[in-house]
Amino acid sequence: MNLTDLIGTLAAVLTTGSFLPQAWHTFRTKDVSGISLGMYSVFTVGVAGWLVYGLMLQAWPIVISNFITLTLASTILFMKLRYRSRC
Repeated sequence: MNLTDLIGTLAAVLTTGSFLPQAWHTFRTKDVSGISLGMYSVFTVGVAGWLVYGLMLQAWPIVISNFITLTLASTILFMKLRYRSRC
């Protein structure tokens, strides 16, 4: 693995992993009051775009990291829509 791949892999792991604490917290507490519906909606669509872009390039690090990020961001967005009336 060269330096470019190492940096890309590290960046993908960190940015994708950054969603785990939020998803876990939201799942555990059902508290979505601090989550912006607009931001997560736009972000989720953007990540879906990155996933399609990665697929078109057949760039598997982009595909894998954005698939995982899309799954986590979609989960958080779903919880925001489901639990927002409780707050």
